[in-house]
Amino acid sequence: MKVLIVFNHQPYDGSDVTWNGLRLAKRLKEKGSEVKIFLMNDSVDLAREATVKPDFYDTDLVAMLKELYENGVELKVCGTCQARCGLNKNQPYFDEKIKGTMDELANWVVECDKVLTF
Repeated sequence: MKVLIVFNHQPYDGSDVTWNGLRLAKRLKEKGSEVKIFLMNDSVDLAREATVKPDFYDTDLVAMLKELYENGVELKVCGTCQARCGLNKNQPYFDEKIKGTMDELANWVVECDKVLTF
């Protein structure tokens, strides 16, 4: 099964939304699903080295995303959002190859069996 997970929230927004989405992505991958992640809006900070885990949070969400990426989860991050969104506007993504487009997101939506949003 192909699953697309679209994130929108700032990673450390005081909730567990992003953490739970990343945990789900990991479990789906472990169970054999093909997992794709697209970051847009303020969630783009999740793909930036400049995003540092706050003291009040016990999990490094950027590290969680990198681990998923290194383990074969496809990742794209909204290219337009790089300059418009997040606390770290205009900061680079941790890998320039992950910069994505709305056209790529549209293609993923069409090809995936399920689309989840966080």
